[in-house]
Amino acid sequence: MGVVAALVRTAFLVDGVYAEAGRVYGLTPQQGQLLCVLMPQPCGMGELGETLGLAKSSLTGLVDRTVRRGLVRREADPRDGRAVRVGLTDEGAVLAGKFHAETCRRMEALPSGLSGAERDRLAVLLSRVVVDNAVPEVFGTSPA
Repeated sequence: MGVVAALVRTAFLVDGVYAEAGRVYGLTPQQGQLLCVLMPQPCGMGELGETLGLAKSSLTGLVDRTVRRGLVRREADPRDGRAVRVGLTDEGAVLAGKFHAETCRRMEALPSGLSGAERDRLAVLLSRVVVDNAVPEVFGTSPA
């Protein structure tokens, strides 16, 4: 299998893990990503849109739906009274931690057929691809 096919098929595999983990907690993959991005700290809407790769209208809809579920809240940006930041509610923080742990558990199982050295090499190579392409951190290595 060539690198293009391997990357595309891996993307489908990872998307499937997000979807499966989300179903456990009643989250869409996008809601799960939003919660994970917000785990370290609240973010401005512009930063969220850039990180998640969403247009303003799509991001607004995602945030609206997640606010209605009581998982995130909008708050004034302390540096700019006209701007809004999005942060986790207490319920959202708990759910984000559970979703993150479940997703990590499922992701860890994906390369279970590799030796420890092969897993380490895979991590190095994938990290290089991510860094070379300036992929924003959507899913941290551990909960904040």
